[in-house]
Amino acid sequence: MTMLSTRNIRVVVGALILLSLTSYLAFSARSFHETEIKVPASFKSGLESQDTPKDAEPPVKINNPAQAQPAAGEIPKPNKNNIAVTGEDKDNHAKPKMGSLSGIGDLADKEKSNKDNEGSLSGDSGVDTQPGKAVPPPAAPAAEKPAGWEAEGQDKNAPGKAPDGFPAKKPTDKKPLEKKPLEKAPENANGKPGAGKVAGANGACKKTDYVVMIDAGSTGSRVHVYAFDTCVSPPVLLKEEFKMLKPGLSSFDTDTAGAAKSLDPLLKLALDTVPEDKQSCTPIAVKATAGLRLLGKTKSDAILKEVRQHLETDYPFAVVEGDGISIMDGSDEGVFAWITTNYLLGNIGTAEKTDTAAVFDLGGGSTQIVFEPDMGDTAQMTKGSHVYDFTFGGRKFTLYQFSHLGYGLMQGRNKINSLVVQSAIKDGQALLKIITKAETKTAKAEVTVKNPCMPPGVKASDVVVEISENEFYVVNFQGPSEASGAQCRYLAEKVLNLETECTSKPCSFNGVYQPSLTKAFHQNSEMWVFSYFYDRTNPLGFPNSFSVEELKDLTKHVCAGETMWKDILLGDSVKALQEEPHWCLDLSFITAMLHTGYNIPLHRELRTAKTIANNELGWCLGASLPLLDPKEGGWKCKVKKVSPNI
Repeated sequence: MTMLSTRNIRVVVGALILLSLTSYLAFSARSFHETEIKVPASFKSGLESQDTPKDAEPPVKINNPAQAQPAAGEIPKPNKNNIAVTGEDKDNHAKPKMGSLSGIGDLADKEKSNKDNEGSLSGDSGVDTQPGKAVPPPAAPAAEKPAGWEAEGQDKNAPGKAPDGFPAKKPTDKKPLEKKPLEKAPENANGKPGAGKVAGANGACKKTDYVVMIDAGSTGSRVHVYAFDTCVSPPVLLKEEFKMLKPGLSSFDTDTAGAAKSLDPLLKLALDTVPEDKQSCTPIAVKATAGLRLLGKTKSDAILKEVRQHLETDYPFAVVEGDGISIMDGSDEGVFAWITTNYLLGNIGTAEKTDTAAVFDLGGGSTQIVFEPDMGDTAQMTKGSHVYDFTFGGRKFTLYQFSHLGYGLMQGRNKINSLVVQSAIKDGQALLKIITKAETKTAKAEVTVKNPCMPPGVKASDVVVEISENEFYVVNFQGPSEASGAQCRYLAEKVLNLETECTSKPCSFNGVYQPSLTKAFHQNSEMWVFSYFYDRTNPLGFPNSFSVEELKDLTKHVCAGETMWKDILLGDSVKALQEEPHWCLDLSFITAMLHTGYNIPLHRELRTAKTIANNELGWCLGASLPLLDPKEGGWKCKVKKVSPNI
């Protein structure tokens, strides 16, 4: 009888606990939806409900020896090319980072020994997965981390653990691994990064040529001064000098002279780098991207005309004729970035066929995707302007490329904020409306609007939101009392226009045709994301190699607010979040674009970096290589030298 009574008591107690838990969850659900912007009941976020894109087959177990996880305590092997990847800028201002999870080294940190149990938190872990279930991270080894971070095992709910796979800030008493040798970029016959071959007996030829390329972006301008060994084919990059300034040319609007002279500090670096006897035969080009495209033809043409005149009159370099000073076509921007990345990785430059990396570039005004599809023996890529055929280093390539104008980070941010503002207007809030862009520079907001893409307690003052060409609002944004990550994800996916008709399947977003990244791209080939993809993850100590699912988790924690930040992030990362109120919005947009837009599965590993082999990623290097040949590049040596006017 006593045993029976005890059992009955346990049953009753268990029932009471279950009832209490059910009531708590119901209350939490009601509280969560009491926010300014309601998520439709039909909304099923791709970030919450899918591991694979809509057209993908279920993930399968991957047994690729090249990507096998090292045993606990084993130093992970470098990637196939031993590429040195760094997240530091040209001035060696180190940013907090967790390093590469795949063994890619960091030349800028030569004296730092490896952390315990280096390996990968994500990617092809060899774990069987099912649709609708996230790929669990491998039990060991842990990721490479900054000092003070230490993962303690698989049980995320154990005391002292950070949530959802983030390593806790807790010292370790484990013995560090022995120091890993420095990794270096693949070398050609001259011992320099690249795939070029010496064109001459015993490499006797010695010739260095220069190219000056100015990237006139939407948020700023930057100059790249390249030195090449042109005795090899293709030319080998010897050195790069780099400098950036803000604002961009488009910010000068009708002040064309001011726009042209804003480049003078960049041109001074070019004068200081290129030897004087080489300057008259050094080509210079200025390529503008989405910022000037969005400014309109009349204003952008006037700015570019003034820039050309300034260069031809006041500087000694050989200005490239024709489209040398122009707005670059979006397709060229993406393809040149693809060339840059694969050239630095050693994937292209010879007739030998090797797998190439896919490239995703995120600027301020547009985003590009470029990869080499493998359509199989029977299928073919749908014909159209997205097909890009060219030859490099004696090898023919057929690429898929697309530039999504209006979907750069700054434009995406404005699209999301526009939805918030329009919702506030619909609810009767009287916002300050302005009809000209010039007036927005001095306008002050009069009304505060709750924005679900702001974490609790975060505010943003005098934010300019452009609804249309002649309709601007200046508002203050404030985060709701509780984290609203789901609402922000809903807005981020909404601006991708996923419901747009797809006339040629499969499609990415906005009804744009795109071959499937799960069916038409090798699963063992690398995917590289850079520019704002890097700038929004690296300052938070995020690794240089991560899965989309880990990026989703990071977004969730950032949108949770400062209490969560201090639990899982280091001091510098917390400071970065405190200084930029749009970080939650930006990460929500980036994650939605990669997973729901480009249809990259949650378990897929991505790589990111600012530089490879100390050379900046982006389109500039790829666009500079053709300019080394005067006939192909469209320029002539300058006969009359001029004195610089700085």
